[in-house]
Amino acid sequence: MKRLFALLFAAVLMNAGGAAELRAQDLTITNVRIVVGNGQVIEQGSIVIRNGRIASAGTAAAVTSGTRTIDARGLTAMPGFIDAHRHIMGGNSEQWFKEQAAVRLQEFLEAGYTTLMSGGGPVPGIVQLKERIEKGQLKGPRIITSGRADPDSFKTADEARAQVQKLAQARVEIIKARIEPPAADAQVAMLAVVADEARKQNLGLMVHAVSPKAMVAAVKAGATKLVHTPHGGWVTAEQAKFVKDSGIEMLSTIGFGVPVFGVFNNENTPTFRDGKPWPAGIIDGPGDGREAGEKAVNARTLWDAGVTYGFGTDTGYHPKAGLAHELRALNLMFSPQDIVKLMGPNTAAFIDRSADLGTLETGKLADIVLLDGNPLDGYWNLLNAKVVIKGGEIVADKR
Repeated sequence: MKRLFALLFAAVLMNAGGAAELRAQDLTITNVRIVVGNGQVIEQGSIVIRNGRIASAGTAAAVTSGTRTIDARGLTAMPGFIDAHRHIMGGNSEQWFKEQAAVRLQEFLEAGYTTLMSGGGPVPGIVQLKERIEKGQLKGPRIITSGRADPDSFKTADEARAQVQKLAQARVEIIKARIEPPAADAQVAMLAVVADEARKQNLGLMVHAVSPKAMVAAVKAGATKLVHTPHGGWVTAEQAKFVKDSGIEMLSTIGFGVPVFGVFNNENTPTFRDGKPWPAGIIDGPGDGREAGEKAVNARTLWDAGVTYGFGTDTGYHPKAGLAHELRALNLMFSPQDIVKLMGPNTAAFIDRSADLGTLETGKLADIVLLDGNPLDGYWNLLNAKVVIKGGEIVADKR
């Protein structure tokens, strides 16, 4: 009898927990400016969230009884941030989980990120991170996993195919590969092998191709996505049209060549993104600083050609600092409206999550950042996240 009572009590607790979790995904936000992400702006409205998804977003008064409510007067809502090229974890995975995971993941949430695509972190560590977050064992942005299959790592086609198969068995979601700026014939041929095997494993292939020549070669070899704006030369209108017509999405990462300040030192000394001296430390180019200008101009050329151009930082340091650095570079060539589109629907398209993310529309996942300020007044307001909501859950609150 005691055992039966214990089992019944446990079942009640489980059901109560499930109900509490469901309620936690119901939320109403009132008196908020809504930057929908599709070009629409609602100056004052409400967002109703039910079961972790947006039930409505508009000017109609929301019924708030029975749900948590945020009075967001003075704040602006926009889609949760996505960094589609982020180095999340490194080194020893077990040590990272033990010593850094909780703090690092909260930093991402507080910066406004609700989704991250791995830029090629350690496998199986990055897969374990995704699973731990999905199971509720860790609190953090949702993770999209990748694994590396760089052509220069293989001597034979069989080795390349074996690596892609290994990554597929490890349950990564996309393959990442790198080709050097010269895009040598042998390297491109090996990339084509990687692309072919990725297709057989039902995996996409995103390629780190950082010169115009490498960009075109990667697309011809079978890349499905490009993770870098090229430098090392100017992208021509014809090359940009080729990428667009091929249906290949690209990420920004234009802060790659721009000097970083205040991250690796406090002496107002410019550095590259890994702390090495700028401009000498810039990799994949002459290292004389021209990379910053080439990336910025090439970014606009690709955008104007109609390439779906999304947001990625390719950084490994503090998330808010990486966000600020990339936005500062983007501000040179893109309007605030462009940046909202770039960060929202374009990046959602890059990670193949347009059905769920990228805009604040009915039916989408309730990934929302409440900002202190209007991002359409300037990119700096994107650095003022006050409340961050992931799937209807308040995961950061700095009010």
